Amino acid sequence: MKIKITKDGPYIVTGNIPLYNEIIACDEEGNTTGFKEKEKIDSSETYTLCRCGESENKPFCDGSHLKINFDGTEVVSKKIYEESLTTFETDKIRLDDAIELCDHSRFCQKNEGIRKLIEKGDPESIKIAKEQASNCPSGRLLILDKESGESTEKEYEKEIVILYDQGKDCEGPIWVKGKIPIESEDGDFYENRNRITLCRCGKSKHKPFCDGKHWMSPEMEYKFRKKWNLKDLD
Repeated sequence: MKIKITKDGPYIVTGNIPLYNEIIACDEEGNTTGFKEKEKIDSSETYTLCRCGESENKPFCDGSHLKINFDGTEVVSKKIYEESLTTFETDKIRLDDAIELCDHSRFCQKNEGIRKLIEKGDPESIKIAKEQASNCPSGRLLILDKESGESTEKEYEKEIVILYDQGKDCEGPIWVKGKIPIESEDGDFYENRNRITLCRCGKSKHKPFCDGKHWMSPEMEYKFRKKWNLKDLD
């Protein structure tokens, strides 16, 4: 089982890895809250996933990258998590934060944000902070409870999920779960992560990983503000 990144082309998935669609759910104010409506996508033992964002057969590749001269150059370190990792601590909690993996799914922004919740330190705030870290599909966030020694990292089966962001009303990244190896076009492997998100719009500045560019255009920001009656984005 692995995901192979091809030069200026698609992701080649081998090993009969299950493929799903799933929605990033939100509340009545547009805040992300979890996931819903997971559905299996029919796929073969080996399949190719679009990386340029222009396929007419999404999530699968249809060769559109050749027509648009897609530049899929991988620009990040093979150790992006390790090299971007910072920590934020109180006497009860340690937050590990690898900010360069952020896919802007926004789970950490509700209730004043995950760091503010940790600073508050009361049981309910800590509970919400742990849920936020656990839901982060990119694997950017992890909380360690210093009293119990438990972390928010879940056990995942090996699977690939095509996300749709209900709050932003747009296609999201490819969510890779369960430590599926990701091989670069040069044959080296990225850090083997339990959860991480790959770009599928072709616009990320952190290729091959998602950086939220799928919704960060001025048009998308306006659409989001109008939909949820907000003056400004978070």
